[in-house]
Amino acid sequence: MTQVPQSEALFNDAQQVLVGGVNSPVRAFKSVGGSPIYMKEGKGPYLISEDGESYVDYVLSWGPMILGHAHHDVTAAIQATVSKGTSFGTSNRLEIDLAKAIQGFYPSCEKLRFVSSGTEATMSAVRLARGVTGRDIIVKFEGCYHGHVDSLLVAAGSGALTMGHPDSAGVPKAFAETTRVLPYNDIEAVKALFSVEGDRIAAIICEPVAGNMGVVLPEPGFLETLRGCCDQSGALLIFDEVMCGFRVSLNGAQGRFGVRPDITCLGKVIGGGMPVGAYGGRADIMDQLSPLGPVYQAGTLSGNPVAMAAGLETLTQLKTTEAYSRAELLTTELVSGMRDIIQSKGVSATITQCGTMFTLFFTDKRVTCLADASLGDMARFNHYFHTMLAGGIYGPPSAYEACFLSSVHGDIEIAKTLEVFGKAV
Repeated sequence: MTQVPQSEALFNDAQQVLVGGVNSPVRAFKSVGGSPIYMKEGKGPYLISEDGESYVDYVLSWGPMILGHAHHDVTAAIQATVSKGTSFGTSNRLEIDLAKAIQGFYPSCEKLRFVSSGTEATMSAVRLARGVTGRDIIVKFEGCYHGHVDSLLVAAGSGALTMGHPDSAGVPKAFAETTRVLPYNDIEAVKALFSVEGDRIAAIICEPVAGNMGVVLPEPGFLETLRGCCDQSGALLIFDEVMCGFRVSLNGAQGRFGVRPDITCLGKVIGGGMPVGAYGGRADIMDQLSPLGPVYQAGTLSGNPVAMAAGLETLTQLKTTEAYSRAELLTTELVSGMRDIIQSKGVSATITQCGTMFTLFFTDKRVTCLADASLGDMARFNHYFHTMLAGGIYGPPSAYEACFLSSVHGDIEIAKTLEVFGKAV
């Protein structure tokens, strides 16, 4: 009798007790087919499955593991903190230390507030923008996912695209009516909207480097236009750097492109693998939050000491070592090799890279917006994904996601990835 793989057996079991067998939709492998792989261990650039298979990991928990899995100093910081307690529901010294560390990379964050997820950060930033401006309308862009916030789950990217439901059931029509959705990188559409509704717009929220329709870069002048329209109208500019923060440069997209937002949303890397988010910005804006101002937001686990310790050690490593520059160099090396293979084989595909993030699109067209990303050949992507997986390379189970590298990927992992890539495309 053929033994059922552990991952398949676990997924069958999970579907009896978890909705769809998962706790986040993209994990279900719906868009690529097959059963998800259950991982039991991460070490350096590798994930090890419940069946004992080893995979070179390019998901890296969707970005935060920039130092690789189970980094010695990060796990030591977590263990030392856990031994003193897991949560106090009070203030603690580590909150201050991590906030100062973030400010060292993001000078625009004059004051910060910690939360427990990226979704919570964007939700709170939008509420704050509305409270500060006294306006209701929020502008977002097609394909940019800002968490499962009601007013922002409109023309979303990432899992919403993968599942084929860009708009979620359960979102009141009245919420969506306060959201204006524009094509990413469409400068003229932004100007036209502000010429009509500028005095009613509370904020623009934008992924300054999109990661949730795949990696899409801002066209020259796009981010500057957003800044200019906000300045002229009195609206606020929110950069959602939950995904691209510390990933496209140590100072994020705002550092790489030189455009300063009013509010920044962060997550992923600042938690070092623990559930952490934050939003920060100009002091006069942030001081409108309770307990100083009228905009209410709270969270029992916000500033949790274990999460703060993990984030603080991660940022310390990024500041004091060559971890980021090594990860970026490795990303460029890998992407260059992939492009050479694509060219030599005459494959209809393009790769977009920014810093330590990249996405392979199965289209010849340069991808600048969701419409371009949607031209990708999904059947070819599914074949590519499963061939890579069978070869021991773990990538995102969705064509609308980013791949990430860590500082501990090396020549062996790059060579293996390129070897399997040559068979997959």
